[in-house]
Amino acid sequence: MSVLSDLEKLPSAEDFFAYLKVDYDPDRLKVARLHILKRMGQYLAQRDFAGATDEDVYAAARETLAHAYDDFVKSTPLQERVFKVLQEHHPDRPKEEAPKAFVPLDSLTIIGR
Repeated sequence: MSVLSDLEKLPSAEDFFAYLKVDYDPDRLKVARLHILKRMGQYLAQRDFAGATDEDVYAAARETLAHAYDDFVKSTPLQERVFKVLQEHHPDRPKEEAPKAFVPLDSLTIIGR
């Protein structure tokens, strides 16, 4: 079985850290678990594993998890904005104006007269 298929079957963030033998602070992981795993996935997606051995893939996965975890040791999920919902609500992003509603008078129907 390959390392990547093993990772796909892991049910929790703690299992990723145990499988890849990466140390972590449980309190930090409680706050940022999804953000860390999403960032790890982003880092892994940048890698090319064609022709890589299981040892190479394991080392890369371990490195990317450690790197992703370190991102959230140095920063916060809100600062990193890994997920789309946080990216869309960035304070520096220009606000989009809501479209103005227009209802022409001739489209109205008077009832009860």
